[in-house]
Parts: sequence; structure tokens; C-alpha cells
Amino acid sequence: MLNKLTVEDLPVEGKRVLVRVDFNVPQDQEQDGRVKDDRRIRAALPTINYLRERGAKVILVSHLGQPKDKPEDRIKYTLRPVADRLSRLLGVFVPLIPECIGPQADTAIAAMKPGDVVLLENVRFQPGETKNDPEFASRLASMVELYVNDAFGTAHRANASTEGVAHYVTAAAGFLMQKELQYLGAALTDPKRPFIAVLGGAKVSSKIGVVDNLVQKVDRLLIGGGMAYTFLKAQGKEIGRSLLDAESLEYCRKVLDQHGDKILLPVDVVVADGNPFEKGAANVQSKVVSVDAIPAEWEGVDIGPETRKRFAEAVQGAGTIVWNGPMGVFEFAEFAEGTKAMAEALANSGAVTVVGGGESAAAVEELGYSDCITHVSTGGGAALEFLEGKELPGVAALTDRPA
Repeated sequence: MLNKLTVEDLPVEGKRVLVRVDFNVPQDQEQDGRVKDDRRIRAALPTINYLRERGAKVILVSHLGQPKDKPEDRIKYTLRPVADRLSRLLGVFVPLIPECIGPQADTAIAAMKPGDVVLLENVRFQPGETKNDPEFASRLASMVELYVNDAFGTAHRANASTEGVAHYVTAAAGFLMQKELQYLGAALTDPKRPFIAVLGGAKVSSKIGVVDNLVQKVDRLLIGGGMAYTFLKAQGKEIGRSLLDAESLEYCRKVLDQHGDKILLPVDVVVADGNPFEKGAANVQSKVVSVDAIPAEWEGVDIGPETRKRFAEAVQGAGTIVWNGPMGVFEFAEFAEGTKAMAEALANSGAVTVVGGGESAAAVEELGYSDCITHVSTGGGAALEFLEGKELPGVAALTDRPA
């Protein structure tokens, strides 16, 4: 953990504590916004319960989605379903305050007793949030005496409730934030070796920084998913209609020239005669082919069985494995076998395993392997930027520990 205050350093008894959580959770709009996946809510419970048990007055603040200034978005992006789910998880009623600043918020907070928890309405309903407006940040801070950031998933954004507020009140890291920094940080700075990284997902361009940083540190780098086809193209292979990040071709050639001995690419892939997102998985034909024989009108949708075997063998005996990005179009069961095989390989590796947030975290959860992974990150973009070696504004703004 960086040299920052943590929630355990704070004198919280009887204090009003603003806790930035990441309750940006998937919802079912056909079921009145009912929460479909409460992993991020559950991940915040240790910090919330710690504060409650020590007599703090806990004021939670979060965003949900990207609402515009439209009346219908006030309904679509309300945090009320989140407050309902949180109430059930905590076993106490958590009221949703219909604003995050203003007289209603002031009145509700003034009436709080030690151990109470309230949830402020979606902070992105305030235009000053994403602009990191100092006036809005100071108004948030004025309602409380202490601030805890437990929202790793938004730590890469310099918003008012993630970075700005920390300049006006003592600011510390919550337990989830500490856990994220501990596991991701250890993987980058002091990994148990061999250190293996597995990268997937769509475009190379979105992960150039990650590749640049990790390829210097790892013993092996396994590349699957959509981004593998640009690397295969850089090797001179024909990839049919598979995803190609043409602007990154030269970059891939350079990486392969400089670090090709570390990089493991697919040797076979599952290809389909159409895009499953456009046609539906049931309406496309698929087959396994060598990466040297991808048909011109077909596109890669998953890594093949031989590649799954080689990737699984590569991670056996590893000391640390970091995985970010699915191996194929895992949204469809027909093309999730590569991602499932990778999750199973990590679970059986005996290594310290860290799965970056976003799609890879969702895949591990959906496939039932999350309990077998050392740490599944709650942050997609934040995990990526951390793996790139970037400083996260929400972490940098926390109060330094006294020398």
C-alpha cells in the first residue's frame, strides 16, 4: 500500500464520514432497475461495517452510469435500487437521500446517529462532479468531518467525489482500495516468479501502455482475444475478417521483434462465418482452424483447443499471474470455452492470481471461478491504468501518512 492514511488511522467515533463507493452496478431496466450483479456493493461492506461498528455516521456517495441532464435519466439512473439491495445486505434500512448536496442532504445528515448509514443520490446528477468543480467538491466536504475513498473502480478519474473532495478534508483509503492496491501493486513491484501476464479483449490500442509496462516485467506474456489477431497479422498471417487494429500493426511488429521470446500467441482459433453479435450465435457456423489457415470470409471468435492447452501449460508452476481481457466472445456460450479454460487454468495454477476488472472479472464471475482467484479487481479502467504504471488521481489525493 502506498504511504497514505487508511480508514484504520482515522478517529471515526461519532464523526460524519463521507465514503466514496463504486455502486455503478449492472441493472435490469425491465425490472425497475433491479440490481443484476451486486459484487461491487458486497465489496464495500467491510469498510461500511467497520465504520458502523465504531460509531461513525456513514454517508455513502457513488455514481451510476452516465446520466445526461434529462428528466428520464433521473429515473433510469437513480440509486434507489442500489439502496434497496444495500439495505438487504447490511440488514438495516439505508435511506436514499434524493440529492447529494442541498437542504435535504443537510437535514438527513444532521439527524444521523452513530452507526447510521445513508446513501446520497447519484453524484453525476451534479454537473460539477465530472468537471471536478472545486465549489462542488468543497460543498461535499463541508457536510462531513472525514473522507474515505473505497472506490478503486473510479480512482483513475479526477472527479469531485474521487479527487477534489480530498483536498478539503482528511482523506483515507478504505479496505477495498487497500486490497486492490496491495494485490495489483505487489504483482508489478514484487511478484512471485515466474510472473505470467495474460491479455485479451478487443483492441491492441487500448492496451499499448499495459503491454509496454508488463512486457518489461513478466517472464511470459500470453495474448488471446481479439487483440491476438493484430499480432498474428503483424507476423504476416492472413486473419480473414477477424478484428484488426490496423493502426497498431507497426507497434505489434516492434514488440514481437524486441520481446518475441516472451510472447505466446494462439496456434489455433475458433472461427465463425459471421458476427455472432449481428447474426446471433445460433445462426453462425463455426470451426477450429490453424492460425495459418483462417478462411478469408471468416472471423476469429475464440482461442482453439490446442491454444487452450498451451496457455494452461504456460501458467502451471507460475508464482504470479495477472489476467486482463477475455480470450474470445465469451458473451456467447459457444465461444466462451477459451475464457473458461483460462479461468480454470488460473484456478488450478497454485499461483497468486489477479484478474483485472471489466470483462475478465465479469467472465470469471459468470463462469463460477471467482472464489478460486486470489483477487478479482472491481476496477476495469482503473486496473488497466494501474497496470500501465500510471498514478491514479483518486489515490494520489489521499492524505499522506505522517513521516
